[in-house]
Amino acid sequence: MAYTLPDLPYAYDALEPHIDEQTMRLHHDIHHKGYVTGLNTTLEKMAKARESGDFAGMDALSKDLAFHGSGHALHTIFWENMGPNGGGPATGDIAAQIDKDFGSFDAFKAHFTAASNQVKGSGWGILGWHKEFGKLMIIQAQLHNDMTVHGITPLLVLDVWEHAYYLKYQNKRPAYTDAFFNVINWDDVNARFKAAQA
Repeated sequence: MAYTLPDLPYAYDALEPHIDEQTMRLHHDIHHKGYVTGLNTTLEKMAKARESGDFAGMDALSKDLAFHGSGHALHTIFWENMGPNGGGPATGDIAAQIDKDFGSFDAFKAHFTAASNQVKGSGWGILGWHKEFGKLMIIQAQLHNDMTVHGITPLLVLDVWEHAYYLKYQNKRPAYTDAFFNVINWDDVNARFKAAQA
């Protein structure tokens, strides 16, 4: 079954003034859709390789699968991680775990922002839960799929590809990452945290 582009859980302009409507339209309708199309195309090519028994191109297809599949997965989380009534310090169980693993919300915010701002080129800042270690971790992802820690479940993700912010913030990535904290949907992050612990 083919993957499909999920609808935004709010209107395109719902995150104004922090994230503008035009960026949301382009980001969701063009960029995210491109990853979904790339994922489906790659899976079709893999199916044809299995049918024919010709696996000569599997190295390139495996890289495409990681790139497009991770792009689709992270964008899907990203939309749900934000909301028009979001922002402010963390709440609920995730707030307690942030305090435990990072010392305070302010320390977490500083760490997460620095990691996101310092991604070389295009990529993501990610707060993830490592169930085996029983800890939250902040990691960077270059592109969508490089530099992960296996076993991490993403809970909060911040897209720092230029297409996520350039129309409004130009090359001022730190202004965009700061604005992101005004739209975080902590209810969604808490729901993901609960599911990851189960």
